[in-house]
Amino acid sequence: MSLNSKDPGISKFAIPRIDEIINILVNSSFNSDLIFHGGDLSPATLFDAYRSGLFPMPLDDGKLGWFCPQRRGILQILPQIDGEFPFRVSRSLRNSIGKFTYSVDLAFREVIANCADPQRPGTWITEEIKDAYTRLHELGWAHSFEVWTGDGENKDLVGGLYGVAIGGLFAGESMFHKQTDASKAALFVLVSKMADQGGALIDLQWLTDHLASLGGKEITGIEYLQMLEDVISLPLPRIFKESYSGPVEIKLP
Repeated sequence: MSLNSKDPGISKFAIPRIDEIINILVNSSFNSDLIFHGGDLSPATLFDAYRSGLFPMPLDDGKLGWFCPQRRGILQILPQIDGEFPFRVSRSLRNSIGKFTYSVDLAFREVIANCADPQRPGTWITEEIKDAYTRLHELGWAHSFEVWTGDGENKDLVGGLYGVAIGGLFAGESMFHKQTDASKAALFVLVSKMADQGGALIDLQWLTDHLASLGGKEITGIEYLQMLEDVISLPLPRIFKESYSGPVEIKLP
């Protein structure tokens, strides 16, 4: 646990351990990304879920589902192969990155509100989800990366992402952009800081063509669970500690 994070407490809902979920996947014909449904969104339940490789999403019937994709999208930060930066920066993205300024944890509520905008296609973030992750943020476990244009009173939030950091893991939840490349730039800053500070793995949940173009890859759900226990036991990167909240300096690879 980070020295700056608060104890999430004890969940009233029993989340299966990593080894129990692996046993389900290996020793049965189970072939669904949905592991079970029910429970709550308390900080303790969310914390236990991420430590077990699960994440929540609301189902069509209004119930809460807990997912562990059979094919898991990841960005592997460590180990780096031949020192190669684990994120693909195109020429156009390189130009865009230099036009923005960046921060971490300065506008968590604004980031999650933009990610939850009902006008966005496929949005799944309910008011309950927003409230739950805001509580987790207040306890020091959920974090946001913000992308800005302008200065002072003319500063505008044009992109960002949020997720949960435990040890060397950042479990990405959602990202948004209002300007071209702004969400890609937010992900670049996240990858850059984790690579510099010992972070090992970013969970992308499901791999999309967009994320694959940036360096994401797909592994099996079992492979993800097998590496997770070691990853979450690593030291927390400094960027996720309270004293590092605020503006973020970047350097291009």
